Amino acid sequence: MSCGFWNLVVLVAVAWAEVLRSRNTKETFNHVPLGAHRAVNLLTAMSKSAVKISLDLLSNPLCEQDQDFLRMVTALDTAMKRMDAFNQEKVNQIQKTVIEPLKKFGSIFPSLNMAVKRREQALQDYGRLQAKVEKYEEKEKTGPVLAKLHQAREELRPVREDFEAKNKQLLDEMPRFYNSRLDYFQPSFESLIRAQVIYYSEMHKIFGDLTQQLDQPGHSDEHRERENETKLSELRALSIVADD
Repeated sequence: MSCGFWNLVVLVAVAWAEVLRSRNTKETFNHVPLGAHRAVNLLTAMSKSAVKISLDLLSNPLCEQDQDFLRMVTALDTAMKRMDAFNQEKVNQIQKTVIEPLKKFGSIFPSLNMAVKRREQALQDYGRLQAKVEKYEEKEKTGPVLAKLHQAREELRPVREDFEAKNKQLLDEMPRFYNSRLDYFQPSFESLIRAQVIYYSEMHKIFGDLTQQLDQPGHSDEHRERENETKLSELRALSIVADD
């Protein structure tokens, strides 16, 4: 086989390696915004459910009959509303600093895929004309064959140059694209980590304040558990809940 054929093989192999790297990047990237969306939706649903529970408890008739119960439920409702408001701030921050930047990054891939397709088309044209040249090169060098060989080489030259230009562009730019992804993603990931740290610090404060409002001095978890078991035993002893 001719030197031109092997040059073509090398060019295709190197360029294809870069294409595969970009596709792996795209596949990996696709999971990130989906995961972020799921996290945001779950976070919103959790805080809204917590607020609804506290509102349902406030509408319970026990709140009118027992001031201590009303005080505890009111404290819980305040804490849940604080949590919901902070959750919404976190959702907005994740949307702006993580999801939207990743969407913009994802918008690059259609253009990248189009550049790959143009190179593939140029490769097909190059291969077809290269095969035509090699066919005439292998024939007996008669006048008509030499004329056709000259014509085939003339047709091949601009097509080869076009392919080499498109291939060089991918070889030059795709590694830069691949290597720059961390620089692009890093601010988003740092922002997400900061949001998580602030979120859990705030949740610790909210529920710490709630615990102080509801906590009874001298009551350990074991003591509360024993009290609950005693009350449950008293309820089970009632004739209306006794087993038949």
